[in-house]
Amino acid sequence: MIEGYSRQLSVVAGETVELCCSGFGPMSVEVLRDGAVLESVWRSDRVEVGVQATPPGAAQVGCGWVPTLEIPVDDAWRSGQYLVRMVGPEGVASLASFVVRPVVAQRAGAVLVLSTSTWNAYNDWGGANLYEGAKTVSFDRPWCRGYLDRPDEPAGRHARVGPVADTDSTGARGYLARHGLTSRCIEAGWVSWERRFVRWAEGRGWRIDVAQSTDLHRDPSTLDGYDTYLSVGHDEYWSGEMRDTVESFVARGGNAAFLSGNTAFWQVRFEGDSMIGHKYEAPWTDPVIGTPAEATMTGMWSDPLTRRPENEMTGVSFSRGGYVRFGDAVPNGSGGYTVWRPHHWVFDRCELRYGDLFGTTNVIVGYEADGCALRWVDGLPQPTGEDGTPTQLEVLATSPAHLWSSTPDGGVELPPHQGHSPDLPADLEYVAFRLFGTMSRESSERITAGSAVLATFQREGGGTVFTVGCTDWAHGLEPDPDATVARITDNVLARFGAVRRPVGTPGPEEAPADEPGGPA
Repeated sequence: MIEGYSRQLSVVAGETVELCCSGFGPMSVEVLRDGAVLESVWRSDRVEVGVQATPPGAAQVGCGWVPTLEIPVDDAWRSGQYLVRMVGPEGVASLASFVVRPVVAQRAGAVLVLSTSTWNAYNDWGGANLYEGAKTVSFDRPWCRGYLDRPDEPAGRHARVGPVADTDSTGARGYLARHGLTSRCIEAGWVSWERRFVRWAEGRGWRIDVAQSTDLHRDPSTLDGYDTYLSVGHDEYWSGEMRDTVESFVARGGNAAFLSGNTAFWQVRFEGDSMIGHKYEAPWTDPVIGTPAEATMTGMWSDPLTRRPENEMTGVSFSRGGYVRFGDAVPNGSGGYTVWRPHHWVFDRCELRYGDLFGTTNVIVGYEADGCALRWVDGLPQPTGEDGTPTQLEVLATSPAHLWSSTPDGGVELPPHQGHSPDLPADLEYVAFRLFGTMSRESSERITAGSAVLATFQREGGGTVFTVGCTDWAHGLEPDPDATVARITDNVLARFGAVRRPVGTPGPEEAPADEPGGPA
């Protein structure tokens, strides 16, 4: 089987993508834009490819393969996520990807920034990632199989959407086993969330440009010319430079819609093609601790050492949320939101009342969720502000969530978190320890009752921030029996200045999408 990756993950028209491959050739290469329609834009039918050695520790140091092929990016290629389909003599397809960004003069009203830093954290190609023995991970390697395409089945997500337990053969574990995939492919990647959003948005006529995480990191002008920044799905790993770019954009009047969860929970650092993340062990192993650069340590953004909780940017944090319908160790939950402020503009045309539920059929509140410290005043939730959440945040809807605990006293029982050493506790106790300085029952109880929080706030002198507080929002867009999730998303895009094609205008987005040829 031929494997490969794009040396450049993000380009503009006129630039070249170097495709680095290893395997027995010849192969055919096809480039496809993956949106509401799968558009073929370039093809080469006979490309010679040979085996390239994979160095020890490639997951950490990168493959270092020499380019096999150069792909010229034509001026006519619209902004979007592009798949590179490689087929060798045995007929098996594998996929690489890159993003095409527009020049400033051609930018649409909204840009979706793919969570490629989170993809890299979970990518287990080469046998290691930030959850399995590595503190440094490289972009210079293929994405793991299933990130860019895989069979679309209800079980192919971590959240339980029905009565079937996760351990059942028809649940997520059975799905992964049937298709020879690891769990990493449903924890990150293009297919799980961003592709669903892009296909829905383009099918409804929204013009959405696409960039990716390292663009925010490397180029502070990435959001210039846009009205709206979009985060979708699982957007967990952020560098300080990424935050600087987004927060400066909002401070200048730009709007941010976080249709995502577990957003910006971990701080990472970038060095060349590598991303550094000590995560749970950061206070003990990150070499910047105790130096003038301590605030860049690669632990929680909410850790007192960073002095920069993510709530200040998004309004919410995973430290006050947790898991929903993910495994057997957390409550089932309704899978949807309870509405508290039904007359807010976010709910226009939704015909909701105080206390109504929405999103339960598709389980939009599933897997991971973000919340904030709340108090109740006259039957309505309000932020306390003690966790860094802006006090002007309007809490529109909530749903219960729970961090995994090491002991039954924490409400659920689970072994220590897979991502760190056995002598460290699970999420609830660890987060409580870092936030409050003690691992006592009292400190854990302060964050035991978490929530997914759907909310919005106006940045003083700047733009508006909207957050859904859950990873699985995009799963509610289609098919949506009551259309509530789609209406809310339409309302936010319209309010934030996204551009829509006039009804009846011909365009490739109006045709149904095909599949790029099997799982990769």
